[in-house]
Amino acid sequence: MSKLQFNENKTLKLTNVLKYKILLDEENFDLNVAIEQMQSYIKTKGAMQIGPLIQYTRTFFNEAGELDMEILMMLQCNNYIHSVEQPYSMDSVIRVPNALYCRYTGPEQSLKFAYDKINLEAFEKDIKLADHNYTIFVNNNPEEDLMTADIFIPRADNT
Repeated sequence: MSKLQFNENKTLKLTNVLKYKILLDEENFDLNVAIEQMQSYIKTKGAMQIGPLIQYTRTFFNEAGELDMEILMMLQCNNYIHSVEQPYSMDSVIRVPNALYCRYTGPEQSLKFAYDKINLEAFEKDIKLADHNYTIFVNNNPEEDLMTADIFIPRADNT
């Protein structure tokens, strides 16, 4: 089985997406606790989580001209949650057409190779990539040090 499966022109479609923006300067932040709180919030609103955890990452230059990053954790729900309170937000549909895609299967510490594969393919084909990506954590098996993740990076001319 191949560790990296690459494809061009894939479409990512997410529905009823609960989003939580991670504040990078927050002390004592625990990602696992944040995800559990999101799952709990979904249940208290009478909905159910469907599908795996999704991470949206965007890099940009801030007002000071320094490289900065925005990270959102996202979970799909079986129905739309109306009147969502802070720190959450909700989108009915997120559609990312014409993205470069890579499915990664292997140890978590080597996940970066999937991003490298997409960037190398884009470089070789003169494709300019957008400043953001979506990582879907399909499966994680820590006992065997094996994970599966789908990475979508849109083309810059799509945004």
